[in-house]
Amino acid sequence: MLPRPQMSRPHEGDAPPALLGCDTVVALPAAAAAGVTLFGKNSDRPPGEAQAPVLVERATHPADATVRCQYVEIPQARETFRVLGSQPTWLWGFEMGLNEHGVAIGNETVFAHEAPAAVGLLGMDLVRLGLERGTTAAHALDVVIALIETHGQGGSGFRDVHWPYNNSFLIADPREAFVLEAAGRQWASRRCTPVDSISNHVSIACDWERLGATTVARAREAGLEVAEPFDFARAYRDVAMIPPVLSSGRLRRSRELLHDASGRHTLATLRRVLRDHDASGPTFARGATPDQEAFYTLCMHEGPSRTAMSMVAALDPAARGTRTAWLAFGRPCASAYFPLLLAGTLPAALAGAGREGDASSEGLWWVFERLATAVEGSPAVASRVGEELAAFEHDLATRFARVRDEVARLDGAALERRATAWAEEAASGLERTARALAAGVAGAAAS
Repeated sequence: MLPRPQMSRPHEGDAPPALLGCDTVVALPAAAAAGVTLFGKNSDRPPGEAQAPVLVERATHPADATVRCQYVEIPQARETFRVLGSQPTWLWGFEMGLNEHGVAIGNETVFAHEAPAAVGLLGMDLVRLGLERGTTAAHALDVVIALIETHGQGGSGFRDVHWPYNNSFLIADPREAFVLEAAGRQWASRRCTPVDSISNHVSIACDWERLGATTVARAREAGLEVAEPFDFARAYRDVAMIPPVLSSGRLRRSRELLHDASGRHTLATLRRVLRDHDASGPTFARGATPDQEAFYTLCMHEGPSRTAMSMVAALDPAARGTRTAWLAFGRPCASAYFPLLLAGTLPAALAGAGREGDASSEGLWWVFERLATAVEGSPAVASRVGEELAAFEHDLATRFARVRDEVARLDGAALERRATAWAEEAASGLERTARALAAGVAGAAAS
């Protein structure tokens, strides 16, 4: 007989310390204007938790090597790949990222009827490990499943509170994408439709294509609802811990927006999805209350969590020179997406973006946090910030198109030098624009 699983309340009777958001989206080649897979994610985290881009180099490791994740040490792979990820500055793992093979992964907090362990692999650990080890989406899916079954999910995803949580993942590559949802060590997965998304609840129902070997038995042993055919969400989704209002509206909204542009998707359409605020569209507007779905928007401004970083990427099957991810600090409606190549070295302005300090040394993430706060307090400021950052983003994209053409002809050390130079150029322009805009907004407010 299988041991009776714990239910999903690490602290019985307590509410989670933060109702974390996050939304991950994908448009497969059939849904994209250029026939190239497009991936995106908004990472929503507790207010004031900074993130910064991290570039991890390809490496080979001894047969007996181990790797220390956030809380546990596990066997290392013999080879790990180059990865660009977005990292909460206190964590080892990534919220989302892209690897040199064109595999992209994002994760979500989900609440399910089996508790993760007090110590184990965080969802962010699993994102990084999947990216470092996966050559395709299918391979990365197998990597993450094996890690969950072997080491389990566990450990707190919060800096100051012990609260482990379960995770779902969207894993994409140039050809296909998969959703994986896990409850403790139990899991289900399915292949993505041409446009697809996940949010903060278990959503795989009877449409699963693969299922953990003990997943049905665990559910039956725990007294969960086991129907025929087996419905993973009906059995494992916990709506008592977190009410559906938190995520059901966001999942429906992302899928509607993706469907509306199916066949015409570009990076620009994915950015619009991630900048969405439900009825108010690309501009944030107050008015909804926490008991309404419209309060919890894809670009998250209110409630216990905020969008801390956003990412989009085109997963070209034949990337020229090297791959590219576009990142935006903070709420994307009050930010600008900037492209980074998976090559070279990141400048201090980006790598140290989460640094706190006095006004002269404050990290760039915090500058965008001030802009987001200003946007939330004034529609006029929101309009000004949106217009100025859109103009900067357009100019940056125009300049980067020329860089991409140049990079396509380079390799080796020349490619690394050009990628470093571009990252420095993009960071300098981003920092100059953001600091000037933040100062202008603050000055206008004071006058």
